[in-house]
Amino acid sequence: MYTEKMYSDGLITIFPDRVIFRNYYFFGFSKTVPVSDIEKIASHEPTITNGKWRLWGSGGFNHWFPMDILRPIRERIFFAKLKNKSFVIGFTVSNSRLVESIFRDMNLLE
Repeated sequence: MYTEKMYSDGLITIFPDRVIFRNYYFFGFSKTVPVSDIEKIASHEPTITNGKWRLWGSGGFNHWFPMDILRPIRERIFFAKLKNKSFVIGFTVSNSRLVESIFRDMNLLE
């Protein structure tokens, strides 16, 4: 496991080999996803139809959003499609431009 962080804020931590989504589960538990399990990541402008007001949880069975009470004012919403899974993880970050650059360098950003 790599220990050097590429990016970290109160919502997400990115390592070369894994991504940690904070406040993913109830009671504030995190979810760690190996980078090798991520098929692709998309970045979109937040809209009411893609989760701008989804502060935590899911509005359906095909996506899940870790808790972020500031999601409505974030610049971008990211969607991580996991390999061999039918759902995506929708998430936001504090510095979307930097995170887009990191995911692009990791060949994950579509």
